[in-house]
Amino acid sequence: MFARTAIRAAIRPASLTQRLGYATAATSSPAHFSASAVDSMNPHGLEISRAQRIAEDGLVSAIGNTPLIRLKTLSEQTGCNILGKAEFQNPGGSVKDRAAKFLVQDAEDKGLLKPNGTVVEGTAGNTGIGLAHVCRSKGHKLVIYMPNTQSQGKVDLLRLLGAEVYPVPAVAFENPENYNHQAKRHAERLDNAIWTNQFDNIANRQAHIETTGPEIWAQTEGKIDAFTCASGTAGTIAGCTRYLKTVSEGRVKCYVADPPGSIIYTYVSSGGQMTERKGSSITEGIGQGRITDNLKPDIDLLDGALHISDEKSIEMVYRCLDEEGLYLGASSCLNVAAARDLAEKLGPGNTIVTILCDGAYRYADRLFSRKWLESKNLVGAVPEHLHKYIVLE
Repeated sequence: MFARTAIRAAIRPASLTQRLGYATAATSSPAHFSASAVDSMNPHGLEISRAQRIAEDGLVSAIGNTPLIRLKTLSEQTGCNILGKAEFQNPGGSVKDRAAKFLVQDAEDKGLLKPNGTVVEGTAGNTGIGLAHVCRSKGHKLVIYMPNTQSQGKVDLLRLLGAEVYPVPAVAFENPENYNHQAKRHAERLDNAIWTNQFDNIANRQAHIETTGPEIWAQTEGKIDAFTCASGTAGTIAGCTRYLKTVSEGRVKCYVADPPGSIIYTYVSSGGQMTERKGSSITEGIGQGRITDNLKPDIDLLDGALHISDEKSIEMVYRCLDEEGLYLGASSCLNVAAARDLAEKLGPGNTIVTILCDGAYRYADRLFSRKWLESKNLVGAVPEHLHKYIVLE
């Protein structure tokens, strides 16, 4: 082992060894080690570490402060600077950790949720996972209602994280048996319990006014020209739009991205005159059939909307993996496709930021399955040279 180490040291470029100034098996004296020399090799990383410090309040204080990643290929192709906020690096793996933290904290601050309380939510996705992590960290119980059309894997994951899960028949929001309404009634039956109501509880939007928006502005040093992302609960698009429009005095352009089967694109494009809803989408957690309370205060601040087809989203799943090494879910890649389209719309020289909501880990059995892609008529959306990534049957 020591012989191999000595050989590696011997063949290492002299300039690198000299710059690092560290000890090797061949030169093991502590006098050869220079901490300052090592530190000088990673000044940016150390600056970030000092700013982040220790997450003194446990998991909840580790949420946020995610990196902003330049998407090199798309930036070069469009002549713009396209940046993605790496929300998949949150402790629970998605942007929804931010909303989960603020929804629970807001209830605690208002005295609605006391120690050892119960949090109830209707969710089929990342908000439930975020809430599960936050509730365990804070000592609360979590109850989740979800449509029984969701995969067993989602149910199992939430139960593994300590949640009590109730899969119920999938019915329209207008039906009193909709999973959201059942969650509300469940919370009302309990003492020291809250229904977090992620769609219409504006603590969700506040999370992005206080954290995501300011982080983007600071990371770009105010050199941001446009922001885009999709709307589900609308907390992210509304909160970021409100903050970025305010701090830039209206200069930053904000566009909502929308998948098929949602009314947001037609509503924004028509100035609120149309709510046409056509088709359906493979994306999860985004698109909406109504204007949520999170979106209402800020919808008039939007500069426009971008319709993103499933074909564009799927193409970008594979492109991000191949070109950027980013393993992203379909909703993240819808956002990336929207950023690309917005770059083409605004022209070269602009800096455009979007949200990389989560990774592909929870969706791999579909996104990289030939059988599933064929069932959705989406195999053709994957560029031919990227078919090598379709590795599942």
